[in-house]
Order: sequence, then structure tokens, then C-alpha cells
Amino acid sequence: MAEYKQKEPKIDDISVLEPEATYSYADYLRWSLEERVELIKGKLFRMSPAPKRSHQEIAGDIFVSIHAFLRGQTCKIYQAPFDVRFPNESSSSDSQTFTVVQPDICVVCDHTKLDDAGCKGAPDLIVEILSPSTASKDLNEKYQLYEEHGVKEYWVVYPGEAVLEIYELKGGKYVSKGKFVKEDKVTSKVLPGFTMYLAEVFEGVE
Repeated sequence: MAEYKQKEPKIDDISVLEPEATYSYADYLRWSLEERVELIKGKLFRMSPAPKRSHQEIAGDIFVSIHAFLRGQTCKIYQAPFDVRFPNESSSSDSQTFTVVQPDICVVCDHTKLDDAGCKGAPDLIVEILSPSTASKDLNEKYQLYEEHGVKEYWVVYPGEAVLEIYELKGGKYVSKGKFVKEDKVTSKVLPGFTMYLAEVFEGVE
């Protein structure tokens, strides 16, 4: 007779989770938390509360601009909440995967990485819009994570300064393409032919 395995209970209270413990994506799937969280190399990170209005407006403008450009093309664009898992191996199971994040925006050109749960593997382009509570994570842990797993372009938006910095992956390391302001337009190596005017993105941002 097969051994009976009791189904593990769902967790809906973040306070029962140990901040210093190591968790997998399988653990993450058991959580029904009101608060959004991410896992980076097994470590639990809280996400910011509801973003400020300027954050949402900037994210919306960038998303709409890229989405319109991609219409009829192969690459797909997604916005948070959208789970991106970074397994060490493509064959890694949920219990062997220790990183799952929710970028503000990501572009995925390889459809084999997409499934009903989100994206398994590195998107081609990721955009993170900084907030006071997540800036350190986005500029350190996530920067290193995206570089390590081969995200080709990483865009970091500084809403308070109305600045967009673009990092391109060259030889396995990120190189800053520069910091761009309202008067600039930006292009992307990942999206040949794409142009975005930052005056439209940062309209109304003081």
C-alpha cells in the first residue's frame, strides 16, 4: 500500500515565516499572503506596499510604449505581478528553484520560457522602477541576479529624478549605456527599431 502523504497547509500569515530561512519556489507556491514577496537565492524579500501614483504612471507609459511596438512581433511584454523564476538549471524542479521575482516590466522573446505560472529563465529585458523601500534590492541583489542569469538589458528608473539608466550585458557583465533624462529618447538593442521619448514617460514628474 502506498504511503499516505498529508497535504502541506497553505500559509497566509507572513509572521510565521523565518526571515533567515532558505525557501524554494515550492514553498512560495504554498503561500497565500496579503503582502507580496520575492525570493532571491532562497532568501525572503518583502515588496513595497502599493506604489506611488508616479510609479504607476511611469510603469504604465513604459509598458504601453513597448507593448505598442511589439504588436505583431515575437517578443511578449508583461507587468507585475508576474512571476519570473531563475532556476540554476532549466530542468530544476520547483523545490530546486530558489529565486522568484516580480519585475515591474519584463520582455520575453523565447516562448519556451513561458508557462502558465509565468517565466522560467531570464527575460531579455527587465525594467525596475525604484521606490524608497526597494531601491537597495533593485540596485544590488536584483542587479547581480539579472547579470548572473543573463538578462540582456536592465532598465532602472529613478522616478524622483526623472532619470532612466540602461545597463547592457557585455561579456557577462553589465555596462551602463548612460543615464537618460526628460529631453532624451532611448533605444534598445533587444528591440531593434524601438524608440521611446522620455518627455512622455516623465510628463508631470517634478
